[in-house]
Amino acid sequence: MKNIDRIIEIALQEDIGSGDITTDAVVDENLGGKGIAVAKENLVVAGVDVAERVFRLLNPGIEFKAYHQDGEDISSGERIFAVAGDLRTLLTGERVALNFLQHLSGVATQVRSFLNLIDDNRIRLVDTRKTTPGLRVLEKYAVRMGGACNHRMGLYDGVLIKDNHIAVSGGIKAAVEKARERVSHLVKIEVEVTTLSEVREALDAGADVIMLDNMDAAMIRECVSTIGGRAPVEVSGTVTREKLKSLAECGVDIISSGALTHSARSVDISMTISLLE
Repeated sequence: MKNIDRIIEIALQEDIGSGDITTDAVVDENLGGKGIAVAKENLVVAGVDVAERVFRLLNPGIEFKAYHQDGEDISSGERIFAVAGDLRTLLTGERVALNFLQHLSGVATQVRSFLNLIDDNRIRLVDTRKTTPGLRVLEKYAVRMGGACNHRMGLYDGVLIKDNHIAVSGGIKAAVEKARERVSHLVKIEVEVTTLSEVREALDAGADVIMLDNMDAAMIRECVSTIGGRAPVEVSGTVTREKLKSLAECGVDIISSGALTHSARSVDISMTISLLE
């Protein structure tokens, strides 16, 4: 929660700065208000708790009621949450709360649309590190709410030997051996490959997972056949919605896509605020 609060506090400071001069000028103190957030399109919601936290960091006395939980499908016109309390707080926190809710729900909705194209439940759809700087923990949370899984959270929790690592280490075998010597036996080692010969090198080196990068469907099938179940196979690189179904039919175990986060649009959610009667 401390990390999430820090993200929210940065967003609030960015928006409010030295004060909400419009609200302070036109809204009298000590007035009560209520607000309703409504979906303006069909979506998968994510970030309800974050939106609540925005208002509570501004004013702990705010009342908040969620009509839906993260991960739920919502139809256009449905209420997402209601908030009540100090009117100035509601007006000041509205945009930041909606920014988080719209963006995270957009990621979750994008993820669900990708998953709906994969018929094989054995295939794991995962995200990448292509996230908005500072928002990774929230965006990866939204990926899970959409129904997909997270790849490594950062550089610290998984070994992924990529082309530049291979180049500076003297080859796949050398890179895998160095990693095996220096990381815990509990940490899996994944190797990114771009050719069939590199697949064979990675297998011979004892890679735990093999990532096929930027290959066409025919090459992917050939690599999967060569690997023959000796290691899980991940396919990555320009994975788009249009390519997803054909990739899923190639026999791979994992499909990773940066588009789950970096290309998700914010969904349309509005918030109406009024005086308490």
